[in-house]
Amino acid sequence: MSNPTPKPKQTTAIDHGVGSRIAFLRAANGLSQSALASALGVSFQQVQKYETGKNRVGAGRLQAIAERLGVPVASFFEPEPEAATENGPALLRVAGAVELLRAYNQITDDQMRRDVIALVKSAARIGHGTADIAAQQRSATNGAAVPSA
Repeated sequence: MSNPTPKPKQTTAIDHGVGSRIAFLRAANGLSQSALASALGVSFQQVQKYETGKNRVGAGRLQAIAERLGVPVASFFEPEPEAATENGPALLRVAGAVELLRAYNQITDDQMRRDVIALVKSAARIGHGTADIAAQQRSATNGAAVPSA
């Protein structure tokens, strides 16, 4: 009777969560996968596998990642925030959000900061209004294209 070949350890939902937090914190720190990989002494493909949860991250490697990103190891295990919240880390996952915050942080003049906030809020209202109009036009024509004025 032969011994069955043991199955390789499968990644879990926790591994995927840790990987997504690595990706988020890496991007928030302005690091590329290649830069993080270089700091860790691994290939960027290995970092990709960690971030997608395809490969598990060992304790020592996770400690090294935490040190490079300037966060405690525990931050990789914090509960995922609700996607529907208006505040916090979920908003930072929106494409361009971290880049916008970095640029905003470089503005030193308080009045200019207030002006930037007003500009972004206006753009959001205009964008929201444009989407509403397009939806109303589609609804009114049962999905048929409406010629623009």
